[in-house]
Amino acid sequence: MHVLRKLNVAVLLWAVAAGAAFAETVTLKADLEPSSEVPPKTSKGHGNLEATFDTASKDLKWKATYEGLTGPATMAHFHGPAPVGQNADPQIPIPKDKLASPIEGEKTLTDAQAADLMNGKWYFNVHTKINPAGEIRGQVEPAN
Repeated sequence: MHVLRKLNVAVLLWAVAAGAAFAETVTLKADLEPSSEVPPKTSKGHGNLEATFDTASKDLKWKATYEGLTGPATMAHFHGPAPVGQNADPQIPIPKDKLASPIEGEKTLTDAQAADLMNGKWYFNVHTKINPAGEIRGQVEPAN
């Protein structure tokens, strides 16, 4: 009985260690440009998004910076699923009080959201009063 308990503990420790070994933190980025909006916009605005995604916990953390917009940001979102050149519904709206550059936040994703993100089907965009559908946009992709 004592040997069986030790074996059970050893198997449990191995399972925990194996799960941690397969977890990965992926670094993501997006170049935010008016030419990436659909349809493309004319603006001097630009920016970038830097993010990390933990594949075990499904935690997405981000920091987006921007400048040169036609006015203050009125909205910002992660959208998906959509490839480059297509629009999609918002997946993560940024709260109105967090729109000033830099935009920072984090969110735990669902399994479906995580799959779309990791398959390059999410984009980030920032909206303004003059460009209510979005002024700058970038597809979220691995940083390497």
